[in-house]
Amino acid sequence: MGKADVPGRIPSVREIMDDPRLRAAAAGLGRSEAREAARRVQRLLRGGHRPLAEAVADAVAGLPPAPTRHRRVLNATGVLVHTNLGRAPLSRAAVDAVAYLAGTSDLELDLAQNRRGRRGRGALEALHAAVPAAEAVHVVNNNAAAMVLVATALAQGAEIVVSRGELVEIGDGFRLPELLESTGARLREVGTTNRTTAEDYARAIGDNTALLLRVHPSNFAMTGHVSSPSVRELASLDRPLVVDIGSGLLAPHPLLPDEPDAATVLTQGAALVTASGDKLLGGPQAGLLLGDAGLVERLRRHPLARALRTGKLTLAALEATLRGPVPPLRAALSRSVGELGDRAGEMARRLCGAGLDAVAVATEAVVGGGGAPGVALPSAGVSLPAGLGPPLRAGRTPVLGCVHKGRLVLDLRTVEAEDDELLIGAVLDAWGLVVRPSAAAAAAAAGPVTETTGALGETAGALGETVGAVPETAGAVTGIAVKAAGAVARAVAGAGP
Repeated sequence: MGKADVPGRIPSVREIMDDPRLRAAAAGLGRSEAREAARRVQRLLRGGHRPLAEAVADAVAGLPPAPTRHRRVLNATGVLVHTNLGRAPLSRAAVDAVAYLAGTSDLELDLAQNRRGRRGRGALEALHAAVPAAEAVHVVNNNAAAMVLVATALAQGAEIVVSRGELVEIGDGFRLPELLESTGARLREVGTTNRTTAEDYARAIGDNTALLLRVHPSNFAMTGHVSSPSVRELASLDRPLVVDIGSGLLAPHPLLPDEPDAATVLTQGAALVTASGDKLLGGPQAGLLLGDAGLVERLRRHPLARALRTGKLTLAALEATLRGPVPPLRAALSRSVGELGDRAGEMARRLCGAGLDAVAVATEAVVGGGGAPGVALPSAGVSLPAGLGPPLRAGRTPVLGCVHKGRLVLDLRTVEAEDDELLIGAVLDAWGLVVRPSAAAAAAAAGPVTETTGALGETAGALGETVGAVPETAGAVTGIAVKAAGAVARAVAGAGP
């Protein structure tokens, strides 16, 4: 019998960490994580949890899968670009590229000539190839940085002409006019909130005008008595036109006909286009700058560009996104409603078979992240009792859904098909956490249980009492049409740019 196994004695942290399972945890997660697990073992032993081997197993099971306090979350909200969930998920190719270039690489080295090379040339070449209409391209760390660099390098101490209806507020309360004015540029507002013409811009141009700015509205759409000049009209005026398309769409998409894309905007005459890399492009966080070669070179050589430059891992992921297979976000955008309906039906069938009140339902997903405001994407999902929301968020693999009309809806457009089994397992685990306390309380109130026949029905009833207001029959919610375009905006944060 080892010293740590003496009955009644609480082993020291050092002794507990000699367990092979905690040594492995220290090697993979770091000694601080393993030490905390050892302290958890001590707490379990003091609480009467025996034997030692089981306490260690419980503590190890509670360790994170990776040395980070952030956790992977299954996005079942129906919001494709969810800012609170990290926006676009990276493709397998992008993840592999990050791992491959995580060590030393030829990031700024020309191996053939044995001299300094263009930083991130692979990503820049891939971006240029994706948008041939651009004479040159540059990449910074996000789209706000791209706008700051444009304003600083091209308009510091001068005027930027912009429509009043495009002075938007972006995520977390940041306002575009304040961001631009912080660079030393002055804004010359033209037009009105709902209507601006090319003549408004033309009349505002003066000797101190550096550029014209057009901003795609994020997170909202105006309808009714509204109008704005076309890119071609503004490009014909006597100043360079900069267009912030925001969402990162590089070419037209059939499902998003009104969403501006970089190729079209440049073809229509814009001098520069700025965009995000982690929205509809489906890549890492990055600010994309595309357009006139002379202007791009001025941006690249400005001193501020050094402070805004991207790291090697971002450049690796961006290149792999552009060169590799279709990334998850763009695949999710193109999934057929039939495929989603089949998956929802199978998932609901399996969950019902386990005793849950689960119903396959029609839903509507949204792009999110400021992209395609007002556009609903037909989708499908599974409707569950709303009481499953908290335990699903607290699970080992957290799941985030959308609450609509007293039901928790898991929209499958934002869930990879390969994650269906993981999602089903998470729902079953969450259901167990809700049911067990209720079943135990019911059993205590009813007295000793002598027969198990009908236990499943009693358990299902206990679940209904726990979550409250769950319909008696699944048929009560059959055919529910979940309006995620509105419901998600109300129930789930994260459609910021």
